[in-house]
Amino acid sequence: MNILQILPQLNVGGVETGVVDLSRLLVEDGHKVIVVSSGGMLVNDLENIGVKHYTLEVHKKNPFIAIKTIPELVKIVKEEQVEVIHGRSRVPAWIGFLVSFKTGISFITTCHGYYSKHFFSRVMALGKYIICPSNIIARHMVEDFSVKRDNIVIIPRGVDISKYSFCRPDEKNKQEFTIGIIGRLTPLKGHVYFLNAAAKLHRIIPNLRIWIVGDAAKNKQDYKQDLKTLCKKLGIAERVDFLGHQKDIASILSKMNVLVLSTITEEAFGRVIIESQAAGVPVVATRVGGVIDIIKDNETGILVNPADSEAIKDAVIRLYNDASLANNFALNARSHVEKNFNLENMYQKTLSVYKKTVVKKRILVIKLTALGDVILAVPSLRAIRKKFKNHTITCLVNKNFSSLLWDCPYIDELIVDDRDIQHKGFIGLLRLAKKIIYYRFDISVDLQNNKRSHLLAFLGLIPKRYGFFIKKKLSFLVNHLARLPQQAEHPVRHQLNILRLLNIEEIDDSLELWVNKDARLFVDKFLEENWLTPEQKFIGINIGASVRWKSKCWPVDHIVRLCDMVKNRNLRVVFTGTKSELNIAKEISENLKDFKPIIACGQTNLAQLIALIARCSVFVSADSAPIHIASSLNVPFVALFGPTDPSKHLHPKGQYRLLRKDLPCSPCYRSKCNKNICMQNISPKEVFDAIEELLNS
Repeated sequence: MNILQILPQLNVGGVETGVVDLSRLLVEDGHKVIVVSSGGMLVNDLENIGVKHYTLEVHKKNPFIAIKTIPELVKIVKEEQVEVIHGRSRVPAWIGFLVSFKTGISFITTCHGYYSKHFFSRVMALGKYIICPSNIIARHMVEDFSVKRDNIVIIPRGVDISKYSFCRPDEKNKQEFTIGIIGRLTPLKGHVYFLNAAAKLHRIIPNLRIWIVGDAAKNKQDYKQDLKTLCKKLGIAERVDFLGHQKDIASILSKMNVLVLSTITEEAFGRVIIESQAAGVPVVATRVGGVIDIIKDNETGILVNPADSEAIKDAVIRLYNDASLANNFALNARSHVEKNFNLENMYQKTLSVYKKTVVKKRILVIKLTALGDVILAVPSLRAIRKKFKNHTITCLVNKNFSSLLWDCPYIDELIVDDRDIQHKGFIGLLRLAKKIIYYRFDISVDLQNNKRSHLLAFLGLIPKRYGFFIKKKLSFLVNHLARLPQQAEHPVRHQLNILRLLNIEEIDDSLELWVNKDARLFVDKFLEENWLTPEQKFIGINIGASVRWKSKCWPVDHIVRLCDMVKNRNLRVVFTGTKSELNIAKEISENLKDFKPIIACGQTNLAQLIALIARCSVFVSADSAPIHIASSLNVPFVALFGPTDPSKHLHPKGQYRLLRKDLPCSPCYRSKCNKNICMQNISPKEVFDAIEELLNS
């Protein structure tokens, strides 16, 4: 694998040391590692182990500098054939994320801090996977940054234990008792409380030595000077050594008796704790963040409340006075580190994330409307599942049609577009896009290809977006475009033009639907209440077509005459349709003598309609979605076509009879027609004969 890690700089620190350790193991395992940073003293260490380093200004918060860096990083990603971009801090992560979005390369992050909840920090939640070093950080990312729990991977930092020679506390030099704090000089690390505790300790421990390891940033040197001034005020200046940055932490720890971590904010992890424990140095630490994942209080160390100098003093005194206690803590801690925080464990878990990021894709298939079109998308879903067997496939569909896919075996999850309420208007669209971001998709397959679907894929931050180029449909937001075929094709074959971009060359265009168990029980009860036995055959007749397409409707008087013919065949009739067609159904029923049809118009939801059509012996309908339902369920059907072209809209599968009049004006695709002769000319006798043929076949 080719992995790029991007971080602000490569000076001494827990993050930087972790990058070097991980890179070394990756290289030893045969992987290619590229590191991008602004440089630092550890660059030579990386290059000596075979890692390629690029120096870019990825540490500056100036957005103009960051934008300028993006094309440079894109070039590196392409030249080095990078497969994963791993962001390890917020500014570099923003640059890495934007490069990922532009190139389609997978992007992950590691949260090395307890980030404040604002926009700048949100990039750490945008990785396909978010590595957290502790449970507290994982919970923080889920609760405060709306990260999906499945996207979180908890990997505690690891240390190369072989670098740390274990030395029991009672074997240390007795001439000086050295306590120390290791970390960058910042108020968050609580140096003030450490020094106040040290001031109290020096009155009790005559041979006390105090080490402050680490330095302040160039623009925060005033804080370092404030600490030196405080030492003078406390009367301990002669006992305190400011050691600055130290590359060889193992050597420092070998001479230290107690490590104090006095952080006053939520600590992401605390690498220096496990380094100290590996070396046999007892630890006193504040009870914050990930620290509680590392230290078992009074077993592997001592936990105290933040900003409590007195508690720090008391804990150190316990260790000073009780060598046996210090030894027990040291032995327990070393064992705990060997088992839970060794470098090999960290490496294997991180490598697993890299592999999963590259190998297992998350695919979003977009098919919002309409009912018939969603049914016709099932063959595409089946083809995508066949091609991407082990990947996660999610379908984005309109709320009104989501029940079609409840039991679809070709998808793992559904995202529902509630365009009428929750996702209404532009604000609603943004709300839905935010939900899509939550899933961290790698690929979108747009079978809808309208402005809304193209916007959702783009705003959902999906790197690879597949769809058709259609003028005035915001197609410039799609970065993998298929051209519309020059000749009209059936919708299923039409979708194959997009699927070919995913190397899917063939498609089984048979339709499928799945009858929901609860819906089947509802229909059984509904038919029983209408005095229809399970063995009795019945004909389903869909009364309308759609509110917009009045020209598709078969005349009411024709339906009446058809029912008269059917009753002589000793068959029952069930009318299907929307609630708005209920009055038409009642009108037809009133015009029938000695024959009572079952009226289901407006009585079923979509899942129940599917279950009802599944029970029909033959189904009759004009050009509308219920035809596709019948075809999907292998129910014989009679299709009545007038103003539309059946070669474009009728799925040529299964048992069916097509009735259509070849008129000069047809197909006209006019939604209204005063004469409507194309539908008028389809006689009830023709429909009845077609029903008879299907019943006898």
